[in-house]
Amino acid sequence: MNWVDQQTMTLRWPDAAVAERPRRGDHTILLVTLLLVAIGLGMIYSASGVLADKRFGAHSYFLKRQLLWCAIGLVALLVVARCELVTLRRWAGPVLLLGLLGLVLVLLPSIGVSVKGARRWLRIGALTIQPAEVVKLGVVLYLAHYLAKKEGDRIADFWRGFVPPLLVVGLLIALIVIEPDMGTAAVIGLVTLGVLFVGGARLSHLLVITMAALPILYLLVMRVAYRRQRLLSFWDPWSDPTGTGFQVIQSILALGSGGPFGVGLGEGRQKLFYLPEPHTDFLLAALGEELGFVGTAMVILLLGAFVAKGFSIAWEASDPFARYVALGVSLLIGFHALINVGVITGLLPTKGLTLPFLSYGGSSLVVCMVGAGLLMAVARHRPPI
Repeated sequence: MNWVDQQTMTLRWPDAAVAERPRRGDHTILLVTLLLVAIGLGMIYSASGVLADKRFGAHSYFLKRQLLWCAIGLVALLVVARCELVTLRRWAGPVLLLGLLGLVLVLLPSIGVSVKGARRWLRIGALTIQPAEVVKLGVVLYLAHYLAKKEGDRIADFWRGFVPPLLVVGLLIALIVIEPDMGTAAVIGLVTLGVLFVGGARLSHLLVITMAALPILYLLVMRVAYRRQRLLSFWDPWSDPTGTGFQVIQSILALGSGGPFGVGLGEGRQKLFYLPEPHTDFLLAALGEELGFVGTAMVILLLGAFVAKGFSIAWEASDPFARYVALGVSLLIGFHALINVGVITGLLPTKGLTLPFLSYGGSSLVVCMVGAGLLMAVARHRPPI
């Protein structure tokens, strides 16, 4: 199929009127997902064993819980991958409302679970759910539905096309900031702006919103003591090496000691209570120490391959809703990975964001795997080449 206008020689989206023939989901996405999850399971076991033994008396405590979430995520991936586009679109509203309800419930002292001053989790039986992760998928589906309904140029209207989705997403971001969880709020904000821009929003409108958000961002960071100190430590971690700079310093030491090929799987030393929570946000640092630059580069390349394939699927989709779903999922995983890698390497201030598919965390893992399922569902409905 030719997607180049022969008269103007410009690229254009595939014609939505082209007849589609459902086909099998993209196996590249499934393969990369399974590889990343498998690497993550191995590193979680290696990085958390000593910590798990001390806290719970069971070396494989965190691994077993992650395996349970992995099973749930794999089932969800396969179910979503077989869904029709009309079914996914029908779920956009309910998923968003479910996430909104969860964000409200976590703020209630009698319901929400507080960990280290942050109230981000709900306990359901033996499992702990993070509603903000559900909101990520809800926002992607909602934006895709909204943009598909607006049909292109109407989104360029500031008040009637551009502002309404920002109000909806802004409410969700505000609730997430209250938890507090600035990292997740930032990712959702970036994904929203990225999808709206591709959907036809004017660059001037995006700049206006960005400039309007800067004073709020300044107050949230510079007027909150621990965030201000974290930002200052970002510029010079060694100014507070036993405090706010400790985690970044230990992360850099872990990466540096790994060398080209690492010290060997299971042989890392930073996980021996030097690097805090090495199985969650700083898993990549533990991986870099044990598998070296080669192992770290392989993981980053796999994540890059996932995002690149997602963009390819979005480009080839002829249905507007499917196109924006694939774009939203790709941006979500991409921004998540970029910020996590930036924090690990000291290029960004410390944020509590997991590495997609690899870090310990059930809600994050399931959402990432559902995202992979969404890409596979869109791939099934691409027009034949």
